[in-house]
Amino acid sequence: MKKYTDAVIAIGLIAAVLISQVVSFFRDGDSLEHIRGNVLRLHILADSDSPRDQELKLKVRDELLESGLLSEADSLADAEEEVRGHIPEIELLAEDVLQHNGCDKKVRAYLTEMHFDKRVYGDITMPEGDYHALRIEIGSAKGHNWWCVMYPPLCLPAACEVTDDKEKENDFFDEKELDILRKPEKYEVRFAIWDKICEMKDKMVVQSDEIQPTT
Repeated sequence: MKKYTDAVIAIGLIAAVLISQVVSFFRDGDSLEHIRGNVLRLHILADSDSPRDQELKLKVRDELLESGLLSEADSLADAEEEVRGHIPEIELLAEDVLQHNGCDKKVRAYLTEMHFDKRVYGDITMPEGDYHALRIEIGSAKGHNWWCVMYPPLCLPAACEVTDDKEKENDFFDEKELDILRKPEKYEVRFAIWDKICEMKDKMVVQSDEIQPTT
């Protein structure tokens, strides 16, 4: 009888541990999706990889950050609405910077949703995934890019460099999200599994929609 009781207790403990791990897995996945779905990234592409074009890209970056765009946004929706209303101004601002530096390249700015690889910025690492972004293309946009998080406004221009705003990080992201951003190595395997599960789920939804009977 005692052996049976010990076995039941052992199975119960194992089940409790497994349930705890599953719950933790889904909570971490929810935190990952909140990060991906609630930031607006700034993505500036240079005309080419020449030193001159890369320098111009950074001059455009500096001017845009100094403009204070999005400093008052309270949500991703507000940030996107504000950017959408200032697209012509953003393009003119960038082209003015180029012209003052002897370049007549055209600039295209637009809001999009795009895939980013894992990117390190300051002390944080933004996980790989699909994000909302303000994309600024200079000329042919075939050069290396520069990026940061535009909402919440984490990009602080500081003496020809750009640093991350740690106060904004602490205000916007919760404790779990900050752990994900600052200690990404802890979550790499877990998030790879999470993304694979989400991919399989999306495929199943698409297949289900395709076989729905037509009326």
